Amino acid sequence: MSTRLLHIVATPRGLASHTGRVSTALIEELHQQHDDLEVTTLDLFSADLPAVAGTNIKSKYALMTGQPLDEAARSSWEEIERTIEGFLAADLYVLSVPMWNFSIPYALKYYIDAIVQPGYLFGYDENGVPYGLVEGRRMVCVTSRGGDYSGPPMDAFDHMEGYLRAIFGFVGITDVQFFNVQPCDVTPELRNAAARKAIADVRAWVAAGAWAAREPVTLG
Repeated sequence: MSTRLLHIVATPRGLASHTGRVSTALIEELHQQHDDLEVTTLDLFSADLPAVAGTNIKSKYALMTGQPLDEAARSSWEEIERTIEGFLAADLYVLSVPMWNFSIPYALKYYIDAIVQPGYLFGYDENGVPYGLVEGRRMVCVTSRGGDYSGPPMDAFDHMEGYLRAIFGFVGITDVQFFNVQPCDVTPELRNAAARKAIADVRAWVAAGAWAAREPVTLG
């Protein structure tokens, strides 16, 4: 049985971006380690994502309260369901995402708002406490940042990693690894050095068996 990887590209520059270069190296290394790997790429800046408004918002709350949908509403909501099904079809995730204004690009937020739906990616117990429904999956986030946010004082402005860990952890994906290309907007020398380091790090991480390991692997 094949291993299905969903590569979510959340940058308008695609695979030509800093994150794209590192993600490509990561996936190439994964192919070397796993002959059965099947990769699907979802480019969020070119994808026709369903609207999280209008009819679909009405349908969401109708479903939450047990109300039936009419034919038009059902047809529209099925676009949301197909987007969710595409996400849930994967065993593994690679997310290529640049930092925009200390957080994530709008296209990724739009996608997250489309797929994170009650009854699909999370549910509620009898006490109204939410729990994730997406279990047994892993995610690698490859990010790029204009500055270096690895320590004080700039780490206080990093609202990207915390949000991604929170939202995907909320739906059950708690095994999330980050590789950050930083700084990218200082000098060409620093930018190129950061990209080379990130590429070397992802290759070493996969080669060390970290992707398949149940416990975190720390590279020396």
